[in-house]
Amino acid sequence: MLLARAHVDATVVPSSCREDDIRHAQPQVLALERARAKAAGAQLTPAQLALCPVVIGADTVVALGNLILGTPTDRADAKRILAQLSGTTHAVVTGHACAVFAPDGSVQTQAARLATARVTMRPLTEEEIDAYVNSGESDGRAGAYAIQEHGDRFVTELEGSWDTVVGLNLAIVARLYRECTDHPLPGYTP
Repeated sequence: MLLARAHVDATVVPSSCREDDIRHAQPQVLALERARAKAAGAQLTPAQLALCPVVIGADTVVALGNLILGTPTDRADAKRILAQLSGTTHAVVTGHACAVFAPDGSVQTQAARLATARVTMRPLTEEEIDAYVNSGESDGRAGAYAIQEHGDRFVTELEGSWDTVVGLNLAIVARLYRECTDHPLPGYTP
C-alpha cells in the first residue's frame, strides 16, 4: 500500500525466513535481524532475478520499555497486548533491509537501517478492546493494532514517522535502494 501510494512498482515475493526463529532481547536488534533475513531469504524466480534483483525486507516490533510485544498469536493474545498498551507510550521499531541478488541467486550487496517512532495510546476500555479485536483488524499486526486503519482512533500522539508505525519507512527504503544500487528508487518522489 505504501509503495503503491509512492508510485513505486513492486512485486511481493515469498521469503524462506522463519522470523519466529530469530530472537533477541533488544527490539532494535530483533527488527533489524528479521528484516535482513527476510530480504536475504527472498525466493526470486530466474525471470525476477534478471528483471530486478533488488529486494526490500522489513520487520516491525512494538516494545513497551524492555517488553517486546509481537504479533498476537490469537485474539485472546491481541486483547492482552492492547490492554498492556492502553494508556502508555510505546516504541514502534521497523527494521529495513535492501538486498541485491547476483544472477546465481546469492546476495551480492545488503544494507540495513532502523526507524523508530513513539506512539502514545489513550486509555482503552475493555469494551473498546473487545470490539476492536473482534473486528479482525488486530490479526497479524505487531502490537495488535493498525494505525493506518481504525487503530488510529486510539493514538493521541505520534513522535516519528507514520509510515514507520505502518511498517515501511519510505525515506529509508529510498536511501537503502540508492546505497545498494547507486540509483534512485524508481518512481519515488519524496
